[in-house]
Amino acid sequence: MSALSNWREPGAILLLSCYEQGHQPFHLASLSAILQQDGFAPHAVDTAIDTLSDEAIQQARFIAISVPMHTALRLGEAVARRVRQVNPGAFICLYGLYALLNADHLLQGTIDAAIGGEYEEPLLRLVQAREQGQDTAIPGVRTREHASGAWIARTPFLVPQRRQLPALDRYARLQWGDDLRIVGYTESTRGCKHTCLHCPVTPVYQGRFFAVPQQIVLADIRAQVEQGARHITFGDPDFWNGPTHALRIARALHAEFPEVTFDATVKIEHLLKHASLLPEMRELGCVFIVSAVESLNDTALLRLDKGHTAADVRRAFALTREAGIVLRPSLLPFSPWETLESYIELLDFFEQQHAIEHLDPVHLSIRLLVPPGSALLAQEKSQRWLRDLDAENYTYRWQHSDPRMDKLHERVSAIVAQGENCQADASETFFKVKAQALAMLGQDFSPAQALSAYGPRDVLPHLTESWFC
Repeated sequence: MSALSNWREPGAILLLSCYEQGHQPFHLASLSAILQQDGFAPHAVDTAIDTLSDEAIQQARFIAISVPMHTALRLGEAVARRVRQVNPGAFICLYGLYALLNADHLLQGTIDAAIGGEYEEPLLRLVQAREQGQDTAIPGVRTREHASGAWIARTPFLVPQRRQLPALDRYARLQWGDDLRIVGYTESTRGCKHTCLHCPVTPVYQGRFFAVPQQIVLADIRAQVEQGARHITFGDPDFWNGPTHALRIARALHAEFPEVTFDATVKIEHLLKHASLLPEMRELGCVFIVSAVESLNDTALLRLDKGHTAADVRRAFALTREAGIVLRPSLLPFSPWETLESYIELLDFFEQQHAIEHLDPVHLSIRLLVPPGSALLAQEKSQRWLRDLDAENYTYRWQHSDPRMDKLHERVSAIVAQGENCQADASETFFKVKAQALAMLGQDFSPAQALSAYGPRDVLPHLTESWFC
């Protein structure tokens, strides 16, 4: 079966997602809305949930694959290679942060275009140009023939169209004690006004962010509540980039759906600066906040330009506990500046604070990624630990000055993976990791004894799928 001749026939445009951290793919829903408004009839498939058929690939003339982060790109490039085999004549575009950062590599082979930043309008213009047989020199669209940076201009926001997507009950749930809640996902802002040096948002948005109109966000939430959502994840890089905007949306959400809870991502420095907002956030239904703690090593935090210190992290834990909100940290414990001693101190902190339950074990194994275009590349001191570009893995290689840390990373990754495969208790995995770290110092440690001494574990609100970048 050949590709459809009419670009506006159903299936002529195929939208694919591979991984969006256990959520129904917002990026497909948002792109579907702007394409449908222009008269196209895209077909959307979440390959993390459903099977992508050869027939769907063969029918398509234009295939767009969402790759917002590293894991999504790894999966997305594999899908693109399959698409090229099944339908050699299809035009393949990857869109998302990691598409643009890795465009030089991607355009050498499988794909025809890459888009980063605010992707909806450039992608629509690209589809229109292909339909009309026009040149694809479009701002924000990188091709083999035309170099273009990110399109960082305000998107004409529309309510995401989710009708084609898998049902919400097929994705991660919120587990809160014995209660399992269907989870929806939306975004109230795009980009970030902060420029943490390791973050992939930084080289693309360069400190800019855009607020999504409140009526758009609420309409998207409303549609998901109608589909059964009882909890909403706000996927903004930082929900408090615009705290007034965020609070207005949270208030409106609670006023319309008082039984619906939510979670959001907030920087440590914002938790301290706007600590007075935390009690109201809890009253409005916020059950946990994700924050990029990364490390408790002040040297590492300074090199990453995180804007907080280890003391700030301790204060943030105290403030959120006082407000009745769970703080769930994301970590980056393997970087050139972490030491074996500071890694163990990080583990000690969570054990002593009785906060192991706040962690997803995968975060104990996260290693610094340095994609092409990373702001870290411009740092003079980076040349001491940077090696060559591993384009096929979308990152520059780097080596720790202490060989024990690279060995520890390999062993911790294996322990975490085994724990995930066996669905082991997170605390058991934690203490196995600690035993491995202490073994590097020649110290004996009994995970079983430590687990017994730790005592009862709280069942804190969390999503049932561990997420990672």
